Amino acid sequence: MTKYTWRTAILESGMILGTLVFCMPFYILVTTALKKPNDPGGPLALPSPPTLANFPDAWVRGELGSAILNSVIVTVISVTLIVILSALASYPLARVTRAWSRLTYILIAGGLILPFQLAMLPLYQTMRDLSLLGTPWSLVLFYVGTQMPFSVILYTGFLREIPVVYEEAASIDGANQLGTFVRVLFPMLRPVTGTVIILNVVTVWNDFLTPLLYLYGSNQETIPVALFQFVGQYVSEWNVVFAGLIITILPILILYFLMQKTVIKGFSGGLKG
Repeated sequence: MTKYTWRTAILESGMILGTLVFCMPFYILVTTALKKPNDPGGPLALPSPPTLANFPDAWVRGELGSAILNSVIVTVISVTLIVILSALASYPLARVTRAWSRLTYILIAGGLILPFQLAMLPLYQTMRDLSLLGTPWSLVLFYVGTQMPFSVILYTGFLREIPVVYEEAASIDGANQLGTFVRVLFPMLRPVTGTVIILNVVTVWNDFLTPLLYLYGSNQETIPVALFQFVGQYVSEWNVVFAGLIITILPILILYFLMQKTVIKGFSGGLKG
């Protein structure tokens, strides 16, 4: 048995303090969303009595239904394309050892270094010339292009840990390379695929600047832009604003809790031999 020492007490106190600091904004968010407009309590006081009327009020006044639908469409299409294209691109990068393969991997990794702000104006002009401004497809093209480098690196590193014997066995059974990847290798990539999905979903769902540039003023606005306008219009009604924030973060929280084990496996390891 490990003895309980003063060092352990200090570590536990630090963890408890860190937890309280982390939970405090969330506590204020929830309690404010449950308060009535004329609630006499301060920002840290519990609502007396609590009310759920702010949530339907925020849903209707903020037109969050259409914004959530637009965000879901953009996120699902973008992340699906990112997973498919990144997984397919990582296969030759992980298996081919020639110079062109290593050079291609370095060029893709360079996409993580260059900030997209450098190309913000040319990208906007390109979307305008393609008549994609104000449509979700402008965001889909942008997210697929900017998120693929990170996803390819994750997939490539994971694929390099998979023994080649699986592909050799599939080849003996008559499968071609594409069939081997789809039927044999891709199911083994489930841990890293979960990680790629949740990280890209969070990035796409929460992005504010790109939808503001490409969709502002249209009827295709995503959640961050809709909330931006909602906060500007009802800045004095924080109970309604905070209720709208809770509505928009619930889908991501639910998705993360459902996939948290897969995300941890994708980061911590690969395949266990």
